[in-house]
Amino acid sequence: MSNSIEGKKVLIVEDDMIISMVLERMIVKLGNEVINKVSTGEEAISSALNFDPDLILMDIQLKDDIDGITAMEEIRKESDVHVIYITGNSDQYNLSRAKETNYIDYLVKPIQMSHLKKSISKAFSEQATE
Repeated sequence: MSNSIEGKKVLIVEDDMIISMVLERMIVKLGNEVINKVSTGEEAISSALNFDPDLILMDIQLKDDIDGITAMEEIRKESDVHVIYITGNSDQYNLSRAKETNYIDYLVKPIQMSHLKKSISKAFSEQATE
């Protein structure tokens, strides 16, 4: 199995429409498909379970009262999908909560293409050794 980072199904969970569009453009440029874009924790959970993505880009602050980490804890009950957190602030509290969900990476906004590419590579390079 090659450790290609292309052709993956990606779910974007981001409450800022501009950032969501920028992320989508990056994902597509890297050769992947965005299967859904949502802005709430509730939608994140249902999309992750319905669409079965290969990767979730998860913002931590979301539009409803379920934040990205709580949403991920719910998703983890059903799925071991790869997750990369995206956040506007990297406080210690959220970082330690995020660790519980077995994430691939924790990126601080603004996200750069090179960082995202590296994180996606990290997500799918371990699989290649299975």
